Amino acid sequence: MWEIMRIQKYMSKVWICSRRKAEKYILDNQVKVNWKIAKIGQSIEEWKDKVILLNKAIKEQNKLVYYKINKPRWIITTCAQYWDKNIIDIIDIKTRVFPIWRLDKESTWLILLTNDGRLTNYLIHPRYEHEKEYIVEVFWPITNKQLEYLSNPMIILWSKTKETIVQRISSWTFSIILTEWKNRQIRRMVEKIWKRVKKLKRVRIENIKLWKLKEWEYTNLTKFEKITLFKIIWIK
Repeated sequence: MWEIMRIQKYMSKVWICSRRKAEKYILDNQVKVNWKIAKIGQSIEEWKDKVILLNKAIKEQNKLVYYKINKPRWIITTCAQYWDKNIIDIIDIKTRVFPIWRLDKESTWLILLTNDGRLTNYLIHPRYEHEKEYIVEVFWPITNKQLEYLSNPMIILWSKTKETIVQRISSWTFSIILTEWKNRQIRRMVEKIWKRVKKLKRVRIENIKLWKLKEWEYTNLTKFEKITLFKIIWIK
């Protein structure tokens, strides 16, 4: 449904920039509404008003980058420099980026890298329940009853997990879709059924899929991936 809203909210809603950044652009006279310089707090009507960024603001927006990488095992997902090799050490991206989510180094993962703080905030905030899909291989055959148990809420780390979607792939392997993330959640869930994880790979974050990206490889998100991801986020 179309709305009447303040221009800062509108610019954030349609993924032009954050509200704080919108205020800065407006104060710098870098935003026009219907070809007139915008003012802080100005209301606009979505269905008829046209918001225009001027050259300086457009140049800043063009600097936002979005990548996906298949993180190999034993690489930590942080920008901080410790003794371990981190994910920034294995990429050659000129723009300064940061990973979304910190995950254990024993697993291979689909990781998103960006310099867009808005995307990070939306994807890590628990209220939006973004889907994350994993392929899990355990050391011993797993029964249907155990898979069913994994799909139901359980207590780990003194709190109850949410329902998951679990599907068998083979005797030792299954897929699981989470809409939350607790520390080492899948490994702890598998321990509840007296199994132990052998391999763990994240293959999807919302609409962003790993596809045939090999370990150590990374690539830009396609235009379609970005547009679809942003639409999903705003629906939620």
